[in-house]
Amino acid sequence: MRYLRIGEPGLETPVALHEGEYYDLSGLYGDIDGDFLARGGVSSVASFPKVDIDGKRVAPPIARPGAVVCIGMNYAAHCAESGAEPPAEPVVFYKHPNTIVGPGDEVQIPRGSTRTDWEVELGVVFGKKAGYLSSREEALECVAGFVVANDVSEREFQIERSGGQFSKGKACPTFTPLGPELVAPDEVADVQKLRMWSKVNGEIRQDSNTADMIFGVAEIIHHMSQFMAFDPGDLLLTGTPEGVALSGRFPYLKAGDVVEVGIDGLGQTRNPLVQG
Repeated sequence: MRYLRIGEPGLETPVALHEGEYYDLSGLYGDIDGDFLARGGVSSVASFPKVDIDGKRVAPPIARPGAVVCIGMNYAAHCAESGAEPPAEPVVFYKHPNTIVGPGDEVQIPRGSTRTDWEVELGVVFGKKAGYLSSREEALECVAGFVVANDVSEREFQIERSGGQFSKGKACPTFTPLGPELVAPDEVADVQKLRMWSKVNGEIRQDSNTADMIFGVAEIIHHMSQFMAFDPGDLLLTGTPEGVALSGRFPYLKAGDVVEVGIDGLGQTRNPLVQG
């Protein structure tokens, strides 16, 4: 099953996508949120009315999560282009949940920013509480689905003005485009073999694969559950591959640019940049 949310901010309708048809879930479910995901979503769409989504805004596929937990420096080639050694343990930082916007919404360049950057990432959404997990297999059982994310970053805020942590450069308004769909695990053959890419103004920037992760999805979830507990509806971002502006190979983003990021089988986002 695939889930998405349609409508303007604050007026989103939960929708299921099954065999090419869209079904309105709002008659029974309030939203695609932690409660919905903890109940296992829907097993059948037969009782739900079909809905036409043409011309409607595609919203983030999950309602505002309680937490957005991010893993940094998790692709070997990205560590190399950043001049950093691969970490011995996952590097962790947080984004504010209010940074999440839809897959076609505007992204704001922060005031005073000259180094706004893009990062295609695989997002993991939880359907069960995940704390003190005993194995990687148990970790994967906690996953409700996968989603495309752009971990937009301001590198000066993140590095020179960090104060020792990344979040200043990660939590600016609109810095987490998400979508278009939440894709259930049974529709993903191998989460560690997904091509992922990004483009700026139609020109390719990143072109890699989740196989380049230093710490795989199951390992990250299992590891992090020893230090914190994830709740249903929480979002985990798993790192970005090489090809970002921080590498020095590409210019940073400016107002008027359009950034696209995508993962094969999960969809893509396309966000215009505006001055904040």
